[in-house]
Amino acid sequence: MERYTRVYAKIDLDAAEWNMREMRANLTEGAGIIAVVKTDGYGHGAAPIAKAVDPYAAGYAVATVEEARNLQCHGITKPVLILGAVHPGCSRELVRYGIRPSVFTLRQAEALSEAARALGKTAEFHLAVDTGMSRIGVSCDAAGADLAARIAGLPGLHLEGVFTHFAQADEADKTPARRQLGRYREFLAMLAARGISVPIRHISNSAGILELPEAHFDMVRAGISLYGLYPSDEAARDRVRLRPVLSLRSFVTYVKEIPEGAKVSYGGTFTAKHPMRIATIPVGYGDGYPRNLSGKGCVLIRGKRAPILGRVCMDQFMADVTDIPGVQEDDPVTLIGEDGGERIPVEELAETGGGFHYEIVCDIGKRVPRVYVRGGQVLGTKDYFNDVYEDFL
Repeated sequence: MERYTRVYAKIDLDAAEWNMREMRANLTEGAGIIAVVKTDGYGHGAAPIAKAVDPYAAGYAVATVEEARNLQCHGITKPVLILGAVHPGCSRELVRYGIRPSVFTLRQAEALSEAARALGKTAEFHLAVDTGMSRIGVSCDAAGADLAARIAGLPGLHLEGVFTHFAQADEADKTPARRQLGRYREFLAMLAARGISVPIRHISNSAGILELPEAHFDMVRAGISLYGLYPSDEAARDRVRLRPVLSLRSFVTYVKEIPEGAKVSYGGTFTAKHPMRIATIPVGYGDGYPRNLSGKGCVLIRGKRAPILGRVCMDQFMADVTDIPGVQEDDPVTLIGEDGGERIPVEELAETGGGFHYEIVCDIGKRVPRVYVRGGQVLGTKDYFNDVYEDFL
């Protein structure tokens, strides 16, 4: 990690494996795990994460055709499902590369059928059902079941799975989630009545994996939990022990004394009430570090908390090290992670800044190199300017 002197995100592949094993141990018998690696693996790096957890994954889920192809180009051979809508114009690419789309309209299905027949292949797809999310999916009623039967009967298509998505499973009150589960079961029964068999049934997201064993069915979809983060503060943490996969590290670039009355950063929103010693850290909102932590967040230097002073800039911010003896240039700085028994989790950044912990990791930008570690050893790196992580895939 010596090559990076500004900032880097450390990705612990052992932690990703641990999380998959812990989740799998909590599943009902016979259920498999779909690893959700959309948004470049929630900012961690889709291909390295997929490679790390491949022995434990039954398949993968992404949001776009491009994300699916990226996995395949890095040697992923297990099924890849696109969870969102795919334009009918992408149908030939889906069929050619065996990518599973989510289908929920006749227009999609007919385009997929036409592409399958033209290429002489069978197109696998998953039917999306709306049980209460109001996002995508056929209606969860007789009309929706009739549409599903019509789609499933098109030439060249094979219905591989039927899924829906929980909207409130991460809340303490599981009544809304169980209501969706009931609708999903009813819809499966309507499909069975129409002679439609469903090889793979899946509804559980991370929250469902942790707390709703009755909803595990044939597959579950591990999203945020794969990366060692719990879906919400209300989600149970006693059944599955997760380990954070990502930590964010930087270094002190400058240390200076400022007098009483000195203002710090843009807008002069912080004024020193007494002489202070402050450190400059070369990270900012241009790297995805939230500007809403201005004057509120902390970093760790020498195992102690250093409060952020004034506004976070695009590329830098300042922190108070008055009470941290000996701080000097090149000292390591922990923005997310642990140092000397102190810890700043992603959830703290979200709570302090009023954001969302999923968003924090997803928004860490391309300018921040990812350093992949297993067994304490660096396996490879991924950065926007010098991609070398393919060497260890």
